Amino acid sequence: MNWLIYALLSAFFAAVIAILAKIGVKDVNSNLATAIRTVVILLFAWGIVFAQNLQKDFATIDRFSLTFLILSGIATGLSWLFYFRALQLGTASQVSPIDKLSLVITIILAAIILKEKVTVSIVLGAILMSLGAILVGFGK
Repeated sequence: MNWLIYALLSAFFAAVIAILAKIGVKDVNSNLATAIRTVVILLFAWGIVFAQNLQKDFATIDRFSLTFLILSGIATGLSWLFYFRALQLGTASQVSPIDKLSLVITIILAAIILKEKVTVSIVLGAILMSLGAILVGFGK
């Protein structure tokens, strides 16, 4: 499979997450809900690693990569904590599009930090994504 199929599957499951999380967080503290979700993901991810016998490769990860993977994990945790709290306070159909502004922020950070090329079509797309997220998130 190529990257597009994986990206579409990711988008589908991200949508499912919003619905399941909104239902699950209804009468549960959002931080506790995030902790429960994290344990499930931890078991699931390590289960895949052991099923594929990849645990032996852990020792080959260099310090630089490990540092950035740890930082990515911290950012993921913060994102989930804020996302679950937002879901608890707002509607899934409002929270999810605003959360997806991460696409636009990713484009900006990728250009600044990773020096990825930004074309006119990317800028226009980012503007349209922003407008769409705002219209869906705040439209009545």
